[in-house]
Amino acid sequence: MKITVAEALIKALEYEGVEVMFGHPGGAILPAYDPLYDSKIRHILARHEQGAGHMAEGYAQATGRVGVAIATSGPGATNLITSLANAYMDSVPIVAITGQVPTGAIGNDAFQEAHTWGISMPATKHNYLVTDPTDIPDVIHEAFHLAGTGRPGPVLVDLPKDILNSEIEWRDPTGKIDLPGYKPNFKGHPLQIRAAVDLILAAERPVLYVGGGVVAAGAHGELLELAEKANLPVTTTLMARGAFPDTHPLSLGMPGMHGLYAAITAMQKSDLLIAIGARFDDRVTGDPAAFAPHAKVIHADIDPSEIGKVRTADVPIVGDAKIVLEQLNSKLDRTLDGAAAPDRAGWLETIRGWQTDKTVSYTQDPAGPIKPQFVVEELYRITGGDAIVVAGVGQHQMWASQLWKYTRPRRWINSGGLGTMGYAIPAAIGAKYGMPDELVYAIDGDGCFQMTMQELTTASTEGIPVKIAVLNNNNLGMVRQWQRLFYNERFSGSELTNHTPDYVKLAEAMGCVGLRAEHPSEVAPVIEKSLTINDRPVVVEFKVDPDEMVFPMVPAGGSNDNVVMSVEDLR
Repeated sequence: MKITVAEALIKALEYEGVEVMFGHPGGAILPAYDPLYDSKIRHILARHEQGAGHMAEGYAQATGRVGVAIATSGPGATNLITSLANAYMDSVPIVAITGQVPTGAIGNDAFQEAHTWGISMPATKHNYLVTDPTDIPDVIHEAFHLAGTGRPGPVLVDLPKDILNSEIEWRDPTGKIDLPGYKPNFKGHPLQIRAAVDLILAAERPVLYVGGGVVAAGAHGELLELAEKANLPVTTTLMARGAFPDTHPLSLGMPGMHGLYAAITAMQKSDLLIAIGARFDDRVTGDPAAFAPHAKVIHADIDPSEIGKVRTADVPIVGDAKIVLEQLNSKLDRTLDGAAAPDRAGWLETIRGWQTDKTVSYTQDPAGPIKPQFVVEELYRITGGDAIVVAGVGQHQMWASQLWKYTRPRRWINSGGLGTMGYAIPAAIGAKYGMPDELVYAIDGDGCFQMTMQELTTASTEGIPVKIAVLNNNNLGMVRQWQRLFYNERFSGSELTNHTPDYVKLAEAMGCVGLRAEHPSEVAPVIEKSLTINDRPVVVEFKVDPDEMVFPMVPAGGSNDNVVMSVEDLR
Protein backbone atom coordinates (compact mmCIF):
# COMPACT_ATOMS: atom_id res chain seq x y z
CA MET A 1 0.00 0.00 0.00
CA LYS A 2 1.29 3.43 -0.91
CA ILE A 3 1.56 6.13 1.73
CA THR A 4 2.79 9.70 1.64
CA VAL A 5 6.36 10.50 2.60
CA ALA A 6 4.89 12.49 5.50
CA GLU A 7 3.24 9.30 6.74
CA ALA A 8 6.45 7.39 6.10
CA LEU A 9 8.36 9.96 8.17
CA ILE A 10 6.13 9.36 11.18
CA LYS A 11 6.34 5.58 10.70
CA ALA A 12 10.14 5.86 10.51
CA LEU A 13 10.21 7.84 13.76
CA GLU A 14 7.97 5.26 15.41
CA TYR A 15 10.34 2.57 14.11
CA GLU A 16 13.18 4.35 15.96
CA GLY A 17 11.18 4.25 19.19
CA VAL A 18 10.49 7.98 19.38
CA GLU A 19 7.98 8.80 22.13
CA VAL A 20 7.95 12.59 21.96
CA MET A 21 8.74 15.43 19.55
CA PHE A 22 9.19 19.05 20.51
CA GLY A 23 8.21 21.47 17.79
CA HIS A 24 6.22 24.23 16.18
CA PRO A 25 4.25 23.76 12.94
CA GLY A 26 4.16 25.92 9.81
CA GLY A 27 3.23 25.65 6.16
CA ALA A 28 6.15 23.67 4.77
CA ILE A 29 6.16 21.03 7.53
CA LEU A 30 2.36 20.85 7.84
CA PRO A 31 2.06 17.64 5.78
CA ALA A 32 4.05 15.85 8.52
CA TYR A 33 1.75 17.16 11.25
CA ASP A 34 -1.33 15.52 9.74
CA PRO A 35 -0.23 11.87 10.29
CA LEU A 36 1.27 12.92 13.62
CA TYR A 37 -2.33 13.52 14.75
CA ASP A 38 -2.98 9.75 14.68
CA SER A 39 0.45 8.69 15.96
CA LYS A 40 1.37 7.47 19.43
CA ILE A 41 4.24 9.96 19.34
CA ARG A 42 3.37 12.90 21.56
CA HIS A 43 3.99 16.37 20.20
CA ILE A 44 4.92 19.13 22.64
CA LEU A 45 4.06 22.52 21.17
CA ALA A 46 6.88 24.91 22.03
CA ARG A 47 6.25 28.63 21.83
CA HIS A 48 9.48 29.19 19.92
CA GLU A 49 11.55 26.82 17.79
CA GLN A 50 14.71 27.52 19.80
CA GLY A 51 12.77 26.36 22.84
CA ALA A 52 11.79 23.17 21.01
CA GLY A 53 15.44 22.45 20.25
CA HIS A 54 16.50 23.02 23.86
CA MET A 55 13.64 20.79 25.05
CA ALA A 56 14.97 18.02 22.81
CA GLU A 57 18.43 18.62 24.30
CA GLY A 58 17.19 18.50 27.88
CA TYR A 59 15.32 15.29 27.10
CA ALA A 60 18.46 13.77 25.58
CA GLN A 61 20.76 14.87 28.38
CA ALA A 62 18.46 13.53 31.09
CA THR A 63 17.61 10.21 29.45
CA GLY A 64 20.59 9.40 27.25
CA ARG A 65 18.21 8.88 24.32
CA VAL A 66 18.08 10.85 21.08
CA GLY A 67 15.84 13.92 21.33
CA VAL A 68 13.70 15.07 18.41
CA ALA A 69 12.76 18.61 17.36
CA ILE A 70 10.59 19.60 14.41
CA ALA A 71 10.06 22.97 12.73
CA THR A 72 8.94 24.52 9.50
CA SER A 73 11.07 26.11 6.78
CA GLY A 74 12.70 29.54 6.76
CA PRO A 75 12.46 31.25 10.16
CA GLY A 76 11.33 28.02 11.81
CA ALA A 77 14.54 26.32 10.76
CA THR A 78 16.77 29.30 11.48
CA ASN A 79 15.26 29.62 14.95
CA LEU A 80 16.45 26.05 15.57
CA ILE A 81 20.07 26.86 14.70
CA THR A 82 21.02 28.12 18.17
CA SER A 83 19.87 24.87 19.77
CA LEU A 84 21.68 22.86 17.09
CA ALA A 85 24.91 24.79 17.69
CA ASN A 86 24.45 24.27 21.42
CA ALA A 87 23.96 20.52 20.97
CA TYR A 88 26.96 20.36 18.65
CA MET A 89 29.25 22.05 21.19
CA ASP A 90 28.04 19.86 24.06
CA SER A 91 27.81 16.59 22.08
CA VAL A 92 24.07 16.15 22.68
CA PRO A 93 22.25 13.64 20.41
CA ILE A 94 19.24 15.21 18.74
CA VAL A 95 17.55 14.80 15.36
CA ALA A 96 16.00 17.96 13.93
CA ILE A 97 13.38 17.70 11.19
CA THR A 98 12.61 20.79 9.15
CA GLY A 99 10.21 21.56 6.35
CA GLN A 100 11.47 23.14 3.15
CA VAL A 101 9.84 24.88 0.23
CA PRO A 102 9.02 22.63 -2.79
CA THR A 103 12.08 21.44 -4.70
CA GLY A 104 11.13 23.49 -7.76
CA ALA A 105 11.13 26.66 -5.65
CA ILE A 106 14.46 26.09 -3.91
CA GLY A 107 16.86 28.87 -4.83
CA ASN A 108 14.10 31.23 -6.00
CA ASP A 109 13.70 33.15 -2.73
CA ALA A 110 10.31 31.55 -2.20
CA PHE A 111 8.16 32.50 0.78
CA GLN A 112 9.75 31.20 3.99
CA GLU A 113 12.74 29.78 2.13
CA ALA A 114 16.13 29.55 3.80
CA HIS A 115 19.20 27.61 2.79
CA THR A 116 18.76 25.36 5.82
CA TRP A 117 21.17 22.72 4.60
CA GLY A 118 23.97 25.27 4.21
CA ILE A 119 23.17 27.34 7.30
CA SER A 120 23.06 24.28 9.55
CA MET A 121 26.15 22.57 8.19
CA PRO A 122 28.66 24.05 10.69
CA ALA A 123 26.18 23.55 13.56
CA THR A 124 25.45 19.86 12.99
CA LYS A 125 27.28 16.57 12.99
CA HIS A 126 25.59 15.77 9.66
CA ASN A 127 22.58 16.95 7.69
CA TYR A 128 20.37 15.87 4.80
CA LEU A 129 18.30 17.57 2.14
CA VAL A 130 15.97 14.79 1.01
CA THR A 131 15.29 14.85 -2.74
CA ASP A 132 14.39 11.19 -3.36
CA PRO A 133 11.13 10.23 -1.59
CA THR A 134 12.14 6.58 -1.32
CA ASP A 135 15.15 7.51 0.82
CA ILE A 136 13.13 8.63 3.84
CA PRO A 137 13.12 5.36 5.90
CA ASP A 138 16.88 4.92 5.56
CA VAL A 139 17.65 8.63 6.04
CA ILE A 140 15.81 8.72 9.37
CA HIS A 141 17.51 5.47 10.43
CA GLU A 142 20.91 6.87 9.51
CA ALA A 143 20.16 10.17 11.26
CA PHE A 144 19.46 8.42 14.57
CA HIS A 145 22.55 6.26 14.17
CA LEU A 146 24.75 9.27 13.52
CA ALA A 147 23.24 11.34 16.34
CA GLY A 148 23.63 8.66 18.98
CA THR A 149 26.90 6.90 18.13
CA GLY A 150 30.54 7.92 18.21
CA ARG A 151 30.72 11.45 19.53
CA PRO A 152 27.01 12.27 19.88
CA GLY A 153 25.62 15.35 18.21
CA PRO A 154 22.77 16.95 16.27
CA VAL A 155 21.67 15.73 12.83
CA LEU A 156 19.24 17.68 10.65
CA VAL A 157 16.84 16.31 8.01
CA ASP A 158 15.42 18.95 5.65
CA LEU A 159 12.26 17.88 3.80
CA PRO A 160 10.80 19.82 0.84
CA LYS A 161 7.01 20.08 0.91
CA ASP A 162 6.50 18.33 -2.44
CA ILE A 163 8.63 15.42 -1.21
CA LEU A 164 6.47 15.15 1.92
CA ASN A 165 3.31 15.07 -0.22
CA SER A 166 4.61 12.46 -2.67
CA GLU A 167 3.76 8.76 -2.30
CA ILE A 168 6.00 5.74 -1.81
CA GLU A 169 5.67 2.08 -0.98
CA TRP A 170 6.51 1.77 2.70
CA ARG A 171 9.35 -0.49 3.66
CA ASP A 172 11.17 -0.89 6.93
CA PRO A 173 14.65 0.61 6.98
CA THR A 174 17.19 -1.85 5.61
CA GLY A 175 19.05 -1.77 8.92
CA LYS A 176 22.28 -1.55 6.98
CA ILE A 177 24.22 1.63 7.68
CA ASP A 178 26.46 2.36 4.72
CA LEU A 179 28.44 5.46 5.62
CA PRO A 180 32.00 4.95 4.32
CA GLY A 181 33.28 8.17 5.88
CA TYR A 182 31.87 7.42 9.33
CA LYS A 183 33.55 4.63 11.23
CA PRO A 184 34.06 5.54 14.89
CA ASN A 185 36.86 3.69 16.62
CA PHE A 186 35.58 2.35 19.92
CA LYS A 187 38.50 0.32 21.26
CA GLY A 188 41.81 1.84 22.29
CA HIS A 189 44.98 0.48 20.72
CA PRO A 190 46.56 -2.12 23.06
CA LEU A 191 50.02 -0.55 22.82
CA GLN A 192 48.63 2.84 23.81
CA ILE A 193 46.70 1.27 26.68
CA ARG A 194 49.93 -0.32 27.94
CA ALA A 195 51.83 2.95 27.58
CA ALA A 196 49.08 4.77 29.51
CA VAL A 197 49.16 2.29 32.38
CA ASP A 198 52.95 2.60 32.58
CA LEU A 199 52.63 6.38 32.92
CA ILE A 200 49.87 6.06 35.52
CA LEU A 201 51.99 3.76 37.69
CA ALA A 202 55.08 5.94 37.36
CA ALA A 203 53.40 9.28 38.08
CA GLU A 204 53.82 10.99 41.44
CA ARG A 205 51.19 13.73 40.98
CA PRO A 206 48.56 12.35 38.59
CA VAL A 207 45.09 13.83 38.02
CA LEU A 208 42.14 12.31 36.17
CA TYR A 209 40.71 15.07 34.00
CA VAL A 210 37.18 13.93 33.17
CA GLY A 211 34.95 15.47 30.51
CA GLY A 212 31.43 15.04 29.22
CA GLY A 213 32.46 12.07 27.08
CA VAL A 214 32.38 9.92 30.20
CA VAL A 215 28.73 10.85 30.79
CA ALA A 216 27.84 10.29 27.13
CA ALA A 217 29.45 6.85 27.18
CA GLY A 218 27.86 5.80 30.47
CA ALA A 219 31.36 5.18 31.81
CA HIS A 220 30.98 6.44 35.39
CA GLY A 221 31.31 2.96 36.90
CA GLU A 222 34.54 2.25 35.05
CA LEU A 223 35.84 5.71 35.99
CA LEU A 224 35.22 5.07 39.69
CA GLU A 225 36.99 1.72 39.41
CA LEU A 226 40.10 3.27 37.82
CA ALA A 227 40.27 6.13 40.31
CA GLU A 228 40.05 3.80 43.29
CA LYS A 229 42.32 1.17 41.80
CA ALA A 230 45.16 3.62 41.13
CA ASN A 231 44.48 6.24 43.85
CA LEU A 232 43.84 8.98 41.29
CA PRO A 233 42.28 12.31 42.27
CA VAL A 234 39.49 13.31 39.87
CA THR A 235 38.36 16.61 38.39
CA THR A 236 35.03 16.73 36.56
CA THR A 237 34.46 19.51 34.05
CA LEU A 238 31.26 21.53 33.78
CA MET A 239 29.88 18.95 31.33
CA ALA A 240 30.98 16.00 33.48
CA ARG A 241 29.50 16.95 36.85
CA GLY A 242 28.19 13.76 38.46
CA ALA A 243 30.39 11.45 36.41
CA PHE A 244 32.38 10.99 39.61
CA PRO A 245 30.71 11.50 43.02
CA ASP A 246 31.52 14.84 44.61
CA THR A 247 31.24 13.11 47.99
CA HIS A 248 34.10 10.71 47.19
CA PRO A 249 37.45 11.36 48.97
CA LEU A 250 39.24 11.42 45.61
CA SER A 251 36.92 14.07 44.16
CA LEU A 252 38.36 17.52 43.45
CA GLY A 253 35.20 18.95 41.90
CA MET A 254 35.12 21.25 38.90
CA PRO A 255 38.23 22.82 37.35
CA GLY A 256 38.31 25.87 35.09
CA MET A 257 37.69 29.59 35.12
CA HIS A 258 35.27 29.33 38.05
CA GLY A 259 36.33 25.91 39.29
CA LEU A 260 37.45 24.97 42.77
CA TYR A 261 40.94 26.02 43.80
CA ALA A 262 42.07 22.47 44.56
CA ALA A 263 40.90 21.21 41.16
CA ILE A 264 42.58 24.05 39.26
CA THR A 265 45.82 23.85 41.20
CA ALA A 266 46.07 20.05 41.23
CA MET A 267 45.91 20.05 37.43
CA GLN A 268 48.42 22.88 37.26
CA LYS A 269 50.91 21.11 39.56
CA SER A 270 50.36 17.61 38.19
CA ASP A 271 53.01 15.52 36.45
CA LEU A 272 50.37 13.48 34.58
CA LEU A 273 46.96 14.44 33.23
CA ILE A 274 44.74 11.51 32.30
CA ALA A 275 42.12 13.20 30.11
CA ILE A 276 39.09 11.02 29.41
CA GLY A 277 36.37 12.39 27.14
CA ALA A 278 37.59 15.96 27.65
CA ARG A 279 38.67 18.49 25.05
CA PHE A 280 41.07 20.90 26.81
CA ASP A 281 38.53 23.70 26.56
CA ASP A 282 39.83 27.25 26.99
CA ARG A 283 37.69 27.70 30.10
CA VAL A 284 39.67 24.84 31.69
CA THR A 285 43.15 25.56 30.41
CA GLY A 286 43.26 29.35 30.62
CA ASP A 287 46.42 30.28 28.73
CA PRO A 288 47.26 27.00 26.97
CA ALA A 289 50.98 27.78 26.97
CA ALA A 290 50.96 28.02 30.77
CA PHE A 291 48.59 25.12 31.44
CA ALA A 292 49.94 22.17 33.50
CA PRO A 293 53.48 22.90 32.29
CA HIS A 294 55.13 19.88 33.95
CA ALA A 295 52.49 17.30 33.06
CA LYS A 296 52.65 14.49 30.59
CA VAL A 297 49.29 13.86 28.93
CA ILE A 298 47.22 10.76 28.27
CA HIS A 299 44.29 11.83 26.12
CA ALA A 300 41.47 9.40 25.35
CA ASP A 301 38.55 10.52 23.19
CA ILE A 302 36.12 9.00 20.69
CA ASP A 303 36.71 12.00 18.41
CA PRO A 304 40.23 11.83 16.94
CA SER A 305 40.07 15.50 15.91
CA GLU A 306 40.14 16.53 19.58
CA ILE A 307 43.41 14.76 20.32
CA GLY A 308 46.32 17.13 19.86
CA LYS A 309 44.06 20.04 18.94
CA VAL A 310 45.00 22.12 22.00
CA ARG A 311 47.60 20.06 23.87
CA THR A 312 49.92 17.45 22.41
CA ALA A 313 49.27 14.04 23.94
CA ASP A 314 52.16 11.84 25.05
CA VAL A 315 49.79 8.89 24.80
CA PRO A 316 46.86 9.47 22.42
CA ILE A 317 44.04 6.95 22.62
CA VAL A 318 41.13 7.07 20.18
CA GLY A 319 38.18 5.16 21.59
CA ASP A 320 34.93 5.13 23.50
CA ALA A 321 35.41 6.28 27.11
CA LYS A 322 33.69 3.24 28.60
CA ILE A 323 35.68 0.74 26.55
CA VAL A 324 38.99 2.56 27.06
CA LEU A 325 38.42 2.71 30.82
CA GLU A 326 37.61 -1.00 30.83
CA GLN A 327 40.87 -1.64 28.97
CA LEU A 328 42.86 0.52 31.40
CA ASN A 329 41.35 -1.24 34.40
CA SER A 330 42.04 -4.67 32.94
CA LYS A 331 45.63 -3.81 32.01
CA LEU A 332 46.21 -2.23 35.40
CA ASP A 333 45.01 -5.41 37.12
CA ARG A 334 47.34 -7.55 35.05
CA THR A 335 50.28 -5.22 35.56
CA LEU A 336 49.85 -4.96 39.33
CA ASP A 337 49.17 -8.69 39.60
CA GLY A 338 47.95 -8.37 43.16
CA ALA A 339 50.48 -5.75 44.21
CA ALA A 340 49.38 -2.52 45.84
CA ALA A 341 48.73 0.56 43.76
CA PRO A 342 51.28 3.37 43.98
CA ASP A 343 51.22 5.30 47.24
CA ARG A 344 49.81 8.73 46.51
CA ALA A 345 49.47 9.69 50.18
CA GLY A 346 51.73 12.74 49.96
CA TRP A 347 50.06 14.09 46.83
CA LEU A 348 46.57 13.50 48.21
CA GLU A 349 47.51 15.18 51.48
CA THR A 350 48.73 18.25 49.59
CA ILE A 351 45.45 18.39 47.70
CA ARG A 352 43.45 18.07 50.91
CA GLY A 353 45.33 21.08 52.24
CA TRP A 354 44.23 23.14 49.25
CA GLN A 355 40.67 21.91 49.71
CA THR A 356 40.72 23.03 53.34
CA ASP A 357 42.48 26.36 52.91
CA LYS A 358 40.93 27.62 49.67
CA THR A 359 37.17 27.17 49.71
CA VAL A 360 34.19 28.83 48.07
CA SER A 361 32.92 31.19 50.74
CA TYR A 362 30.29 33.84 51.31
CA THR A 363 28.54 35.36 54.30
CA GLN A 364 24.76 35.36 54.64
CA ASP A 365 23.68 38.15 56.95
CA PRO A 366 20.36 37.14 58.58
CA ALA A 367 19.17 40.70 57.98
CA GLY A 368 19.76 40.37 54.24
CA PRO A 369 20.09 40.80 51.35
CA ILE A 370 19.70 37.21 50.13
CA LYS A 371 22.97 35.80 48.83
CA PRO A 372 22.48 33.70 45.68
CA GLN A 373 24.89 31.07 47.03
CA PHE A 374 22.61 30.70 50.05
CA VAL A 375 19.67 29.93 47.78
CA VAL A 376 21.61 27.19 45.98
CA GLU A 377 22.79 25.67 49.25
CA GLU A 378 19.29 25.75 50.71
CA LEU A 379 17.90 24.08 47.58
CA TYR A 380 20.52 21.37 47.97
CA ARG A 381 19.87 20.94 51.70
CA ILE A 382 16.09 20.79 51.45
CA THR A 383 16.01 18.44 48.44
CA GLY A 384 18.85 16.35 49.83
CA GLY A 385 20.50 16.81 46.46
CA ASP A 386 17.95 14.42 44.96
CA ALA A 387 17.03 16.37 41.85
CA ILE A 388 17.94 16.93 38.25
CA VAL A 389 19.38 20.44 38.23
CA VAL A 390 19.13 22.50 35.03
CA ALA A 391 20.94 25.81 34.65
CA GLY A 392 21.05 28.68 32.23
CA VAL A 393 24.32 30.54 31.69
CA GLY A 394 26.14 32.95 33.96
CA GLN A 395 26.71 33.41 37.67
CA HIS A 396 23.83 31.18 38.73
CA GLN A 397 25.21 28.38 36.52
CA MET A 398 28.59 28.55 38.25
CA TRP A 399 27.10 28.57 41.75
CA ALA A 400 24.86 25.64 40.88
CA SER A 401 27.89 23.70 39.65
CA GLN A 402 30.19 24.69 42.51
CA LEU A 403 27.88 24.30 45.51
CA TRP A 404 25.70 21.31 44.63
CA LYS A 405 27.24 17.90 45.32
CA TYR A 406 26.50 15.73 42.30
CA THR A 407 26.79 11.99 42.86
CA ARG A 408 25.27 10.55 39.68
CA PRO A 409 25.56 11.37 35.99
CA ARG A 410 22.73 13.06 34.06
CA ARG A 411 21.62 14.98 37.15
CA TRP A 412 23.25 18.20 35.95
CA ILE A 413 22.08 19.74 32.67
CA ASN A 414 23.43 22.99 31.32
CA SER A 415 24.76 24.79 28.27
CA GLY A 416 28.52 24.46 28.54
CA GLY A 417 30.31 25.05 25.26
CA LEU A 418 28.06 27.60 23.57
CA GLY A 419 26.91 29.30 26.77
CA THR A 420 23.34 29.80 25.58
CA MET A 421 21.29 32.15 27.71
CA GLY A 422 17.67 31.01 27.92
CA TYR A 423 18.60 27.34 27.99
CA ALA A 424 17.25 26.41 31.42
CA ILE A 425 13.47 26.64 31.10
CA PRO A 426 13.02 24.65 27.87
CA ALA A 427 15.76 22.16 28.76
CA ALA A 428 14.08 21.56 32.12
CA ILE A 429 10.78 20.89 30.33
CA GLY A 430 12.47 18.30 28.12
CA ALA A 431 14.24 16.71 31.06
CA LYS A 432 11.05 16.49 33.11
CA TYR A 433 9.15 14.94 30.22
CA GLY A 434 11.89 12.33 29.81
CA MET A 435 12.18 11.65 33.55
CA PRO A 436 8.67 12.27 34.89
CA ASP A 437 9.30 10.63 38.26
CA GLU A 438 12.32 12.82 39.02
CA LEU A 439 12.28 16.24 40.66
CA VAL A 440 13.54 18.69 38.03
CA TYR A 441 14.61 22.05 39.44
CA ALA A 442 15.94 24.73 37.10
CA ILE A 443 18.22 27.35 38.61
CA ASP A 444 18.07 30.41 36.39
CA GLY A 445 19.06 34.05 36.33
CA ASP A 446 16.63 36.83 35.52
CA GLY A 447 18.44 37.66 32.27
CA CYS A 448 18.29 34.06 31.05
CA PHE A 449 14.73 33.67 32.31
CA GLN A 450 13.47 36.58 30.24
CA MET A 451 14.85 35.06 27.04
CA THR A 452 12.63 31.95 27.08
CA MET A 453 10.00 32.61 29.72
CA GLN A 454 7.26 32.11 27.12
CA GLU A 455 7.93 28.38 27.44
CA LEU A 456 6.27 28.46 30.86
CA THR A 457 3.04 28.35 28.86
CA THR A 458 4.29 25.17 27.18
CA ALA A 459 4.97 23.59 30.56
CA SER A 460 1.59 24.52 32.03
CA THR A 461 -0.42 23.66 28.91
CA GLU A 462 1.30 20.29 28.50
CA GLY A 463 1.12 19.45 32.21
CA ILE A 464 4.88 19.27 32.78
CA PRO A 465 5.44 20.34 36.42
CA VAL A 466 8.96 21.73 36.36
CA LYS A 467 10.22 23.98 39.14
CA ILE A 468 12.24 27.10 38.38
CA ALA A 469 14.26 29.17 40.82
CA VAL A 470 14.95 32.65 39.45
CA LEU A 471 17.94 34.33 41.12
CA ASN A 472 16.83 37.88 40.40
CA ASN A 473 19.59 40.44 40.81
CA ASN A 474 18.07 42.83 38.23
CA ASN A 475 21.23 42.53 36.16
CA LEU A 476 23.04 40.41 33.63
CA GLY A 477 25.09 39.08 36.52
CA MET A 478 28.24 37.75 34.87
CA VAL A 479 28.42 40.72 32.52
CA ARG A 480 28.11 43.03 35.54
CA GLN A 481 30.86 41.08 37.34
CA TRP A 482 33.27 41.55 34.44
CA GLN A 483 32.34 45.20 34.10
CA ARG A 484 32.98 45.67 37.80
CA LEU A 485 36.34 43.89 37.77
CA PHE A 486 37.75 44.87 34.38
CA TYR A 487 35.80 47.89 33.09
CA ASN A 488 35.92 50.31 36.04
CA GLU A 489 32.30 49.61 37.02
CA ARG A 490 30.97 51.14 33.82
CA PHE A 491 27.74 49.11 33.75
CA SER A 492 26.90 49.50 30.09
CA GLY A 493 23.86 47.56 28.90
CA SER A 494 23.85 45.10 31.81
CA GLU A 495 21.19 46.52 34.14
CA LEU A 496 17.64 45.14 34.02
CA THR A 497 16.20 47.43 36.67
CA ASN A 498 13.75 49.41 34.51
CA HIS A 499 10.32 47.79 34.15
CA THR A 500 11.44 44.49 35.70
CA PRO A 501 8.56 42.02 35.37
CA ASP A 502 6.61 40.89 38.38
CA TYR A 503 7.66 37.27 38.10
CA VAL A 504 4.93 36.02 40.41
CA LYS A 505 2.19 37.62 38.32
CA LEU A 506 3.92 36.54 35.12
CA ALA A 507 4.04 32.93 36.31
CA GLU A 508 0.37 33.03 37.27
CA ALA A 509 -0.56 34.56 33.89
CA MET A 510 1.09 31.57 32.21
CA GLY A 511 -0.73 28.98 34.29
CA CYS A 512 2.04 28.39 36.82
CA VAL A 513 2.33 29.00 40.54
CA GLY A 514 4.41 32.04 41.44
CA LEU A 515 6.27 32.40 44.75
CA ARG A 516 8.76 34.96 46.03
CA ALA A 517 11.42 35.33 48.71
CA GLU A 518 12.78 38.79 49.55
CA HIS A 519 14.39 38.04 52.92
CA PRO A 520 16.81 35.25 53.96
CA SER A 521 14.23 33.88 56.41
CA GLU A 522 11.80 33.33 53.52
CA VAL A 523 14.15 31.21 51.40
CA ALA A 524 13.61 27.82 53.06
CA PRO A 525 9.80 28.20 53.40
CA VAL A 526 9.23 29.04 49.72
CA ILE A 527 11.48 26.17 48.62
CA GLU A 528 9.56 23.78 50.86
CA LYS A 529 6.25 25.11 49.54
CA SER A 530 7.40 24.67 45.94
CA LEU A 531 8.11 21.00 46.64
CA THR A 532 4.50 20.42 47.72
CA ILE A 533 3.09 21.60 44.36
CA ASN A 534 3.32 18.87 41.73
CA ASP A 535 0.35 19.45 39.45
CA ARG A 536 1.65 22.64 37.81
CA PRO A 537 4.95 24.35 37.07
CA VAL A 538 6.29 26.53 39.87
CA VAL A 539 8.37 29.69 39.56
CA VAL A 540 10.15 30.89 42.69
CA GLU A 541 11.71 34.34 42.53
CA PHE A 542 14.56 35.07 44.92
CA LYS A 543 15.50 38.75 45.19
CA VAL A 544 19.26 38.42 45.56
CA ASP A 545 22.23 40.70 46.14
CA PRO A 546 23.29 42.24 42.78
CA ASP A 547 26.85 42.83 43.98
CA GLU A 548 27.67 39.20 44.74
CA MET A 549 30.34 37.72 42.46
CA VAL A 550 31.54 34.25 41.51
CA PHE A 551 34.88 33.17 42.94
CA PRO A 552 37.31 31.45 42.47
CA MET A 553 38.09 33.03 39.11
CA VAL A 554 40.87 32.75 36.58
CA PRO A 555 40.67 35.86 34.37
CA ALA A 556 40.09 35.03 30.72
CA GLY A 557 43.30 34.09 28.95
CA GLY A 558 45.26 34.13 32.19
CA SER A 559 47.35 31.44 33.79
CA ASN A 560 45.84 28.91 36.16
CA ASP A 561 48.71 29.76 38.50
CA ASN A 562 46.82 32.96 39.30
CA VAL A 563 43.54 31.95 40.90
CA VAL A 564 41.56 34.95 42.13
CA MET A 565 39.71 34.11 45.35
CA SER A 566 38.22 37.56 46.04
CA VAL A 567 38.08 41.13 44.78
CA GLU A 568 41.06 41.94 46.98
CA ASP A 569 43.24 39.57 44.93
CA LEU A 570 42.81 41.90 41.92
CA ARG A 571 43.79 45.05 43.77
